[in-house]
Order: sequence, then C-alpha cells, then structure tokens
Amino acid sequence: MNALVTPAASNSSDLNNLAGADDKDQQLRDDIRHLGRILGDTVRSQHGEAIFNIIESVRQSAIRFSRDGDEAGKKSLEQSLNSLSNDNLTRVIRAFSYFSHLSNIAEDQHHIRRSRAHLIAGSPPKQGSLAFTLSSLLDSGHKPAELLEFFQTALISPVLTAHPTEVQRKSILNCQMVIGRLLNERDRMQLTPEESAANEEALNRAVLTLWQTRMLRTSKLSVLDEVENGLTFYDYTLLRELPNLYAGLEDLLSQQFNSNPAVELPSFFKMGSWIGGDRDGNPFVTADILEKTLAMQCGRALRFYLEELHALGSQLSVAQLLVGASDELLQLAAHSPDQSQHRSDEPYRRAIAGMYARLAATYRHLLGGEPVIHPTGDAEAYQNVEQLSADLAIVHRSLLSNGSAALARGRLRHLRRAVDVFGFSLAPIDLRQNSDVHERVVAELLASANPECRYLEQDEAGRIQLLLAEISTPRPLASPYITYSEETQSELSIYRAARTAQDRYGKAAVPNCIISKTDSVSDLLELAVLLKEAGLLHPQEARLDVNIIPLFETIGDLQNSAPIMRHLLSLPEYARLLASRDNAQEVMLGYSDSNKDGGFLTSGWELYKAELALIDVFAEKNVRLRLFHGRGGSVGRGGGPSYQAILAQPAGAVQGQIRLTEQGEVITAKYANPEVGRRNLEVLAAATLEASLLAKTEPAPKPEYLACMDALSEHAFTAYRDLVYETEGFEQYFWESTVISEIAGLNIGSRPASRKKTTAIEDLRAIPWVFSWSQCRLMLPGWYGFGSAVNAYLAANPDTGLALLQEMFVNWPFFTTLLSNMEMVLAKSDLNIARRYSELVNDEQLRNTIFNRICEGHSATITALKSISGQSDLLAANPLLKRSIRNRFPYMSPLNHVQVELLKRYRNGDQDERVRRGIHMTINGVAAGLRNSG
Repeated sequence: MNALVTPAASNSSDLNNLAGADDKDQQLRDDIRHLGRILGDTVRSQHGEAIFNIIESVRQSAIRFSRDGDEAGKKSLEQSLNSLSNDNLTRVIRAFSYFSHLSNIAEDQHHIRRSRAHLIAGSPPKQGSLAFTLSSLLDSGHKPAELLEFFQTALISPVLTAHPTEVQRKSILNCQMVIGRLLNERDRMQLTPEESAANEEALNRAVLTLWQTRMLRTSKLSVLDEVENGLTFYDYTLLRELPNLYAGLEDLLSQQFNSNPAVELPSFFKMGSWIGGDRDGNPFVTADILEKTLAMQCGRALRFYLEELHALGSQLSVAQLLVGASDELLQLAAHSPDQSQHRSDEPYRRAIAGMYARLAATYRHLLGGEPVIHPTGDAEAYQNVEQLSADLAIVHRSLLSNGSAALARGRLRHLRRAVDVFGFSLAPIDLRQNSDVHERVVAELLASANPECRYLEQDEAGRIQLLLAEISTPRPLASPYITYSEETQSELSIYRAARTAQDRYGKAAVPNCIISKTDSVSDLLELAVLLKEAGLLHPQEARLDVNIIPLFETIGDLQNSAPIMRHLLSLPEYARLLASRDNAQEVMLGYSDSNKDGGFLTSGWELYKAELALIDVFAEKNVRLRLFHGRGGSVGRGGGPSYQAILAQPAGAVQGQIRLTEQGEVITAKYANPEVGRRNLEVLAAATLEASLLAKTEPAPKPEYLACMDALSEHAFTAYRDLVYETEGFEQYFWESTVISEIAGLNIGSRPASRKKTTAIEDLRAIPWVFSWSQCRLMLPGWYGFGSAVNAYLAANPDTGLALLQEMFVNWPFFTTLLSNMEMVLAKSDLNIARRYSELVNDEQLRNTIFNRICEGHSATITALKSISGQSDLLAANPLLKRSIRNRFPYMSPLNHVQVELLKRYRNGDQDERVRRGIHMTINGVAAGLRNSG
C-alpha cells in the first residue's frame, strides 16, 4: 500500500496557517500516511513481507478496476483474489478494514484541528455554531428577552437507539480512542524529542493492539449488551460535554446581553433512549430488561455524581477563618457525618461530605451495593433528585454571596447542570410497541371481561366508543384471577414496570410510549387503556403520566396522519388528558419505513406535507405540536446532516421543540470523540434555535414549487414501486446480489432482520434493507426514481421545467437538502463494484434485466442532479466530503471485491468458518469506510 509506506510527516502543527486548500489538508494527509505506515509496519512484523505485498497487489488491482471497469481489470482482480487462501484473504480484509478505521480517526482529528485553527485565528463564527446563530438572530431584530423566552419552553432531545447497524465492538472503539488521543497530543503540544519518541512508540503500540484485537463478536448481542454499549457514550462524551455546552451558551448569552448576574438557562437539552424499551419486533425486551436497563442507567448517573462530589470536596478547601459562608451552607455542614477536627473550619468540605453520604445512601437504596469510595458516615438517602439539586444550589448561592463566584463556575457549575439534565435516571427511556400488539391485547382483555364484546369485529367508530368508556372509568379491566396469553401478560408487565420506575427514579425515567404503525384513532386509545391498567392514566383526575405518541411510518400513514390527529384532538375525553401534559402532543414521523415503502423522493415529500398538515391541525385545535423525527443514519433512511435537515423543516414545524433519533453507527461517529460530540450537540441546538425563530420570517414555498414536487413524487413513486415491488424476480435479485442473508447472521444487534420469517421485502426491516444496498455500493434507496421523475416532468414542461427546478434548488431549503443528501449517496456509489455483486445472481437474464434498469436509473439521476444544481462534478460544492471519499475509498473498495469472492465461495458450499467470518469482517470494514451505511 503506497499510503502504508510513505515516510511519516513531522509532528509539528501550524494552527495559524489558514491559507490555501492544499495547506489545509496537508496535515490530514500526513496523519493518514503516518497511521498507514504504522499499520504497514505492523502487518510486516506480524506476518512478513509476502503478506504485505499481497495486500498492496490487491489494492492496485482494485483501484485499476474502479477507475477503468474493463474486462482486463476485472480478470486481474479476480486472479489476485482467487489465488489467495482463506487465511490470507482474512489478513487482506483486516488490513483494509483497519485502514478505514484509522482514516476515520485522522479525519475526526482534522475536523477538530481546523475548528481550533479558526478559533485561534479569530475567524468569524461558522454556520452551525451557537455564536453564529445568536449573532444572526440579533442582527435580524430579535431581542434578548425573546431569546431567553425561547429557552424557557424549548426541548431538544437526541434519542439513542440500538438498531443493528453499529458493527464496531467496544474493544475496537477503545483502541481508536487511544489513537485519537495520541494524535491530539501531537497537535496541541510542542513535544520534546523524548516526548515525541514516547508518543510514536505509544501510537505503534496502539495500532498493534488494534491489529491483535478481534474485530467481530463471537456471540449475538443481548439487549443489555446494547444498553451497556449505549452507556459508554455517556462516559466518553455526554456526561461532561452537555454541561459544557450549557456553560458555553450561558456565557455567550451573558456576553451578548451584557447580563449581570450571568444568564442561567433551564435544562432544555436532554438525551433520550430507546435501548431497553423498544419492543417493536424485539421479543427480548421485557419488563425485567426494562428494570435492569433503568438500574444500569441510574448506576451510571449516580457513580458520576459521586465521583464529581468527591473531587469537588477536595477542591473546595475554603476556610471559614478566611471567607464567610451562608447560614444554609453552615446548616448543611452541621448535619454532615464528617465532623473531623481537621475540617472543622472548612464548611464547604463538610457540607459536600454530607451530600456525598446522602447520595451514597441513595445509591444503596436504589441499586444495592456500595459506591467505590465509602462515605465518612451514614446519612439519610435523597428521596428525589430535586433534593440533591437543592443542596448543590445552597453551595452555589453561598459561594456567590461570599466573594467566591469564580469557584461556583468550575466543577460545581457543571455538576449542578449534570444533575439537572440527567437526574437519577440518566436518560428518559421511550417504550415502543406495534399497534397490532396493542390491538390483540386490548381485545383479549375486553373479551375476558365480557365475552359478548367482540372488539375486533367492531368498526372504527364502535372501537372508539368502547375504548373511551374504558379510559373514563376507574374500574380495572384486567383481573388477577384470569390467566391471559403470554403476549398480554408481557405487555401489562412492562407498563407496570414503567409505573414502578416512575415511583423509584422519578417521572422522567419513562415518560413516553410510542405506537408503531399507527393508522387509526383507536390505535392511540388502545394504548390509553393499557396505561390505565398500569396506573399511568388516572381517569378520576384526568391525568396522564406519560405521553402517548403515534408513529406514522408508511406513505399511506403519513397521508392520513393529519385527519387522525384532528379526530383524536376533537375527543373531549382525550383533550382533558392532554391538558395534564401541558396541552402538548408529540407525533413521530417514520423516515425509514416510508422510504422503503415509497422511495427516497416520495418519502421526503410526504413527510414534508404531513408536517404542513399537522401544523394546521394543531393550530386549529390550539395544541402545541412536538415532532419526533425517526431519522436513520443513512440518507436511504432519512439521514443526512442534522443542521440542514432541521433548517429544511417547514415553517412552524419545530416551534422550539424537537426530538430525533440517533441510530446505528452514527452514534459512534457523532459521540465517541468528546470534541466531535460537543460540536454535534451544538449543531442541534443552533439549528433548533434558528429554525424556530428565523423560520417565522422565511417566505412560504411558492405554489408552483409544491405542484412541481407533487408531480415529481408521483413519477418517482411509480418508478420505485414498479422496480421494487412489481418487477418479477426483484426479491430474488436483492437476496442474491447483496449480503442480506449474511447480515441476518451477523452478531450486530438483538433484533431480527425481518418482522416475519419470510424473504418478502414488505416484511424486511428498513435497516438491513438500506444496509445491504450500501454494502454493494448501489445505495439504491437513497436515489432511485429521481432521474426518471425529472425526465417525465421535463417532458411535460419542456419550456419552463428545468428553470423552475433550478430555482427551487437555489431558493427552497427543503429541495436543496433533498438533493444534497442524494448527491452524497450517489458519490458513494460505484457501478463497477455493484456489477460484480450482480454477478452473484444465478439467473443471467434476471441479473442483466434488473441491473441494466438500475444503471439506467443511476445515470438518469446523476444527469438530472447536475442539470439542476449546475455542477459538472458530484460534490463540487462539498469539498470536505469529496476529500473524505478521495482519501478513503481506494482502501475501502478492495473490501467489496474480497466480499464478493468470499460470498461466491460460501454460497458454492465452502463452509469453512474462516470464510463466514471473513464475510462478516468485510461487512464491518465497508461500514466503517462509508461511515453511515444503514
């Protein structure tokens, strides 16, 4: 590998040099070469020069084939691979996979380096930063009071999910963290020769550890494994960086407004989680799992607070002989079990020791066991997190009132914020279940209580009448003397566990219940009945203890979402319950399934129209709308850059409150590195603020824009459905030309790949659907149908069509973002590689027919995109991504070719474990190279 043998660059760093694209990227290239050289040396030392030469030969053959795509290149590549033993193929896979991982590390470090360089140089704030957004708002005439009012009711919540596209082991991630830290050290410090040598040795050691660490899991992940994986991102980033974000924003506002005292904001930005609560199609999520998940989350939060309190106590050595303290602080100190004479004049330390003792007692009460550092004595446990917050506030006020405001701005400030944000439950857990399950459970409960009640035979009006009667009476429906089906017992158990969790950890522990596949009002009322049975809905008080959230997923569901919500909000019984939730109703929109159902363009457009219709309905009913965006990591599942996606929402859709899912490998990319994580959190906050306040002044899209999108969507929908659902043999083509069968066997998640035991595309989950197309480099769900739709539209509007599309691209953020995301997907596709996957299809005629259609659609889409955007090359306006692809793809493409070779061997009967393991390793490597694959 050329990049693996290039001499390492100097470790010097000139952060002040901001001139010229070549200069900007030189350090990135140096880092990639440096890490590549270390990896190459590692391969040589572990396996010899011959293996290294084999890897280099495969790389060169793959590059020639990707560049030329001719038959000679194909034969050369096949000969290189066919001659390799299974063991050597495995080594080739590992080399290219780890090179992708190392390139990712270097790229993340370069983003941090460039951001710091701009800050050091005093450059103007960049778009996406809070500084830029606040400046824009003030320049546009918004007053400080208006901004502060925004934060009083705002809610921003990224929700971590455990969907099976995260293919990295935590052990691999730990190695990467070490390598990133060492690169960061080289950037920020002027190292002595001895320090430089030590850093280099540590880098070599870290890469060797990475090489010798098993890439794959040996067993399938359990739900609790997924919970533990999700919690690591709190350790890496979230527990510290969210409080840092608040501190930075408060300081920025105080500076902008010249505020004295300093601005203190409510905790409007909080994390959420589906991990351990998402039961839709996952039978392994039970009441017991929910209880254990909550305990694990609570343990992570309490241990962090205890560690911070212990450190804070060591820092606040303020002596009463020198500085005064408030009476309430002195009372805290007096009640502390720490009465050591050595600290008799150190009231802050004694007060904090008392708080530590109370929190340790809370730990014992909620979790059992003892904290790592034992308290100085016994104390009463905190009954709730508000009591802990109140004690911390006493310390804060005492410092402020006694000339020690600077001390209040350090660790104490961040701990107070962490306690307020994370509470005793760390992150709210959403419960999610399919509406079909709720329907069966309620039907069984009603039939058991009254055999004459034939709920499933009722029409929608009859069902609503029955359900409203049930949620209006305090009489329980379920009986302890009746034996219900396993499904019904499981559902009742998990809602009862949620009620217990609220009593134990606080109302914030389990605040949301989501209904997948919502297509009627009765779907929401069925859940209300189950909540009443668990004591989470109180008829006599007209009170709900959780939010009932519909999830509209398919194209048809999105189109019906507004009529369903209008009917629901018109029911007096439901309106009374909603009043107990501050008259705010959350609605979740499903990006993944709508895409699989209707294609990329139609999904995006129907989501947009659904939001417009919902905005009107909620304004009519005077209810606050909070949208929950079920976005995936990839564009084929509604992903793409979060900042642009939020700004592209229609006016009135954000309203200061937004929740969105963070799924799969995107979690690692966004939150494994603390500085990258902080930047991603800031982007979400800035975009929400900007979309809420600046969107009010944005003009509505022109009627001709809407009509154009309707026409494009209709054509794209027809083209997509015709290929995917109506072309005979397409299902066979998909299963044979992709790694879907092998993905189903990869130990990357607790959830099955399909909802039912069939190969039907209708039953396949959206995640493995997109993941499979990404692996074979076609990315079909992210673009198919657009080209034919544009061609049909231009044929119908030959004189004005192109000009209108170009105008929409320039002036309409929704359309701009849609095409930008599609462009990103197309840039990652490679038809020459995809053609090799198509050769896995046994039926030659089927193979040629479908692949040729896909190629025609691909060509038409790229042509249409270039015509509309005015660009001669893909990503001409996105040099960062173009650079990333240029750096990484020559080393990722060989993995695709090796994957094809191994699939051939495996499907032809070679059941060698090394072959199966090799396929799974290529899946890992390609996913790492793409960075957002499913």
